[in-house]
Amino acid sequence: MTDRALAVVRAGALTTVQDRGRPGHAHVGVPRSGALDAPAAALVNRLVGNPPGAAVLETTLTGCALRPRCPVTVAVGGAPCRVTVDGRPVPWGAPVDVPAGALLEVGAAEAGVRAYVGVSGGVLVEPVLGSRSTDLLSGLGPPPLADGTVLPLGRPGEPPARVDVAPQPAPAAELVLRVTPGPRFDWFTPEALRVFTTLPYRVSSASNRIGLRLDGPALPRSRTGELPSEGMVLGAVQVPPEGGPVVFLADHPTTGGYPVIGVVRAADLPAAAQAAPGTPVRFTAVRRR
Repeated sequence: MTDRALAVVRAGALTTVQDRGRPGHAHVGVPRSGALDAPAAALVNRLVGNPPGAAVLETTLTGCALRPRCPVTVAVGGAPCRVTVDGRPVPWGAPVDVPAGALLEVGAAEAGVRAYVGVSGGVLVEPVLGSRSTDLLSGLGPPPLADGTVLPLGRPGEPPARVDVAPQPAPAAELVLRVTPGPRFDWFTPEALRVFTTLPYRVSSASNRIGLRLDGPALPRSRTGELPSEGMVLGAVQVPPEGGPVVFLADHPTTGGYPVIGVVRAADLPAAAQAAPGTPVRFTAVRRR
């Protein structure tokens, strides 16, 4: 193996390879996947001189530890966290030069959920259907990282950005999601529709890359029975029989049989990706564009 590689010393709770995903394959049952907080992933790529679609690492809550086999430039963004190189603190949200053999520690999220690690040259695992992203639902792409995994790296491209500060939005203390009526909003009672856009929910600890699960008031249906499976889109708010809404994220199934009460605006989903368990959530109704 080339010395342009990155060894995983500590994989953390869940660290995956992600890029812009593989859109355009829903008709054959393949989710889009890709970085949940796409702006954060694009920013760390820019900071290290990569093109926007280069593959990065997405960590979940507990960070990770990495040891490059060659000198690299690294940037960590997304969820704020402590970053060190061989135990010395280095800036978060800025490009950092890491010598070959040094230990890069990405600490636990101090707020939010997912940190993004951009490495000069990008992570060069084998693409599947045009993407290097890990898809937890279909199993496409590389498996979640494990201790001892070695990841190949590409050749550096543009010089890393030289910035003092790269502004990034802080994880929301309260998540407000703009939602348009879904294709099956008429399956719910008028009271359910009122509750959906007026009462608060909280992010459940059962949330994952497939969906943001919410605890809170149930949304009773006006119809009995079940739907035949139909297409699902990113941001769809599906309501299972127990009545708690689920906001579909990047690894969502492409079809489903539970009614969709609304669809969250795509621009609000990066903030949803950073909403930690217990975060208050409100839906606000907006018109279709």
